[in-house]
Amino acid sequence: MSNIPSPAPAQFEPAALRRIFGDNLRMLCDQYPSVSSICRELRINRTQFNRYLSGDSFPRPDILSQICQFFDVDARILLEPINELKAREIDLLNHPILSGFFGSEPVHVDERLFPSGFYRFVRPSFIDDTKFALGLVHVKRASGYTFVRGFEPREALRMQGLSTHPQHREYRGMIMRQEEGIMAIVSHRNSMSCSFNFLSQETSFQSNLWEGYATRTTREKVSGRRATRMVYEHLGHDMAKVMQCARQSGLISREDVPPFHLRLLRLDQEFR
Repeated sequence: MSNIPSPAPAQFEPAALRRIFGDNLRMLCDQYPSVSSICRELRINRTQFNRYLSGDSFPRPDILSQICQFFDVDARILLEPINELKAREIDLLNHPILSGFFGSEPVHVDERLFPSGFYRFVRPSFIDDTKFALGLVHVKRASGYTFVRGFEPREALRMQGLSTHPQHREYRGMIMRQEEGIMAIVSHRNSMSCSFNFLSQETSFQSNLWEGYATRTTREKVSGRRATRMVYEHLGHDMAKVMQCARQSGLISREDVPPFHLRLLRLDQEFR
């Protein structure tokens, strides 16, 4: 019997695996404003990242793990085209116990009610009564659901003595339809902190604005807010506006809040 090992299947040859990984990585990057922003979040050299995209190089195991965590995928992106990867099917909202309370009706959010794309939001800061939080989120549809994803501003986390690593800054959530608007349940990784948001469209002057409020799941404290009004502005896929908002995101002063957004926040009225 020969001891010569059989050749590896063609699909597992290094060149083929690099090509699969590069193709998958490009598809994952397409949902972000730019490759440069991804490299900054991952703290990966842009030149090296381009080698991954072109299929010329593999990442080290620690870098691969970092990439997988950032895009919320697993190491199968080295072996299988991402379109063929099968997510685990757990349809919690259609469970018989929740039937009629959640199910397919509330999770179907029509594009006309709350369109996909980028949004900038502004609200009073939860941690500094003199500041406002300006942020950027992305809303997308997948598998019949509507999802939202964003990152906490580094400045706000530094003020609380918290980590500014991208994994700790990231939050994701699911959007559902309500009688008078939409709601979003948003969580940081491992449910370290969560928030509940409600928004309804402001139709008096501009059709791209939603007003409502945000609440966070935290114990009652003497200082700091747990609930406040909030305004969302739909930027769509206007990348010039998206990149401008990304540069401005963080804690801002009242003078930097757009006048109409400030009007909708109604700071002179008690929130209740």
